[in-house]
Amino acid sequence: MGNNESAPAGQAAPYERERRVAVKAVYQACKVTKEVFTSLVTAETLSKKDTSPVTAADFSAQALINTVLKAAFPDDRVISEEEASDLKSPETKELKDKVVSLVQSVGVGKNLDEAGVLDAIDHGDHGSKGAVESTRFWTIDPVDGTKGFLRGEQYAVCLALIENGEVVLGVLGCPNLPFQDGVGCMLVAVKGQGSFIRALTVGAQETPIHVTDVAEGRNANFTESVEAGHSSHSDSARIAQILGVTQEPVRMDSQCKYAAIASGDASIYLRLPTRAGYEEKIWDHAAGYLIVREAGGEVTDIHGTPLNFAVGRTLRDNRGVVATNGRLHGEVIAAVQAVLAPHAAKFTVIVRKEGITAEEVAAAVEKELGLQKGLVHVSKQ
Repeated sequence: MGNNESAPAGQAAPYERERRVAVKAVYQACKVTKEVFTSLVTAETLSKKDTSPVTAADFSAQALINTVLKAAFPDDRVISEEEASDLKSPETKELKDKVVSLVQSVGVGKNLDEAGVLDAIDHGDHGSKGAVESTRFWTIDPVDGTKGFLRGEQYAVCLALIENGEVVLGVLGCPNLPFQDGVGCMLVAVKGQGSFIRALTVGAQETPIHVTDVAEGRNANFTESVEAGHSSHSDSARIAQILGVTQEPVRMDSQCKYAAIASGDASIYLRLPTRAGYEEKIWDHAAGYLIVREAGGEVTDIHGTPLNFAVGRTLRDNRGVVATNGRLHGEVIAAVQAVLAPHAAKFTVIVRKEGITAEEVAAAVEKELGLQKGLVHVSKQ
C-alpha cells in the first residue's frame, strides 16, 4: 500500500516519466470518448440498442493511448482488446471513417492519416488468449463500462503498467464522475507513492486521496456493478445483511467503483462470481487495484488471496474480486465465504445424481464456485 516514498533530492521519483506519459494518454482518450458521446450517441441509437458509438470510442481511445505510449516507450509491449482488422472490411468502412476522423480531431492524432490510425490501434497484442511473456507491459481498457457510456453515466478509460507481475502504475480517467464543483476526474497511482485525484483538465492540481476509516460493517456502504450479470446482487444483499450494512448499494459501471473506494465515497466493492469458469481480465482491474491499494485499501479475490497479475491476460488464479478500505477486509471476506459456501450443498445434490464420486463432486463445486480446496465436504448417501 502507499507509503509516499520520495526520491532523493535532485533525482526523479520512480516511474515519473511513465506517470506523466500515462496521464497525457488517458487525458487524450477521455477527450475523444466525450466527443463520441456528444456527436454519436442519440435517442435513436439508444432506442435501437446500437452499440456502434461505444465501438468507435473504443477504437479511437485505444489509437490515441497507443500513439502516446509508442512515442515515449517504443519498445514497451501493450496488451489491449481492439484490433484494426475489424475496421478493414467493406461492411465497416463507415465505422472506420468515423474512427479516423475522431482520432484526427484530438491532440496527438492530428497528424495521423488513415494508415497511421490503424497502425496505432494495432500497436499491441489483442484478445484474451495466449501468454504474456514480457516482464514489462501496459494494459488498456479504452472504454470500461459500455452500457454506462451509452447511458451517459459512469465509464472509465483505464491504463496500467505491469512489471514482473506487479502493477506499478495505474491511471483511471472518469469523465462523468462528480468531482468538486464539476464533473470529470482522473485518479493516478504509482506503487509506493500514494494515490491522487485531479480534475479532468490540462494542468489540474492533484490532491492525495485515502480510503474511509470505517471499522465496522454496519457503518459501511457498498458499491457494485449495475448489471447483475457482472456480479450477483442477491449474494451481495445477503453479505450486506451479515455485515449489518443498512445503506442501499451505490451501483455504477466500470472501474469507477475502484475510484469510489479509493476516494472514500464507499468502503466495500464486491464483484462476485456469476458463472463457472469465468476469468477476470487484467485490464478490467489493474489500474483500479493499484489506486485502491495506494489509497490505503485492500483488494483480493473472494478468498482473500492477492490478485495475481503474473499469469497472463486473465486473473486465472483468482475468483471474483473484493475491494475494501482495508480495515473491513477480513470481516467482509468472512461474510463472502459464509454466503457463497452454502451454494455448494445445493449443487452437490444435483451433481450426485449423475453418479459422480463424492470427491469429484467436491472438486467440481470448489472449482465452479471459486471455493478454496477442502471447503466442500460431501458424504455418501
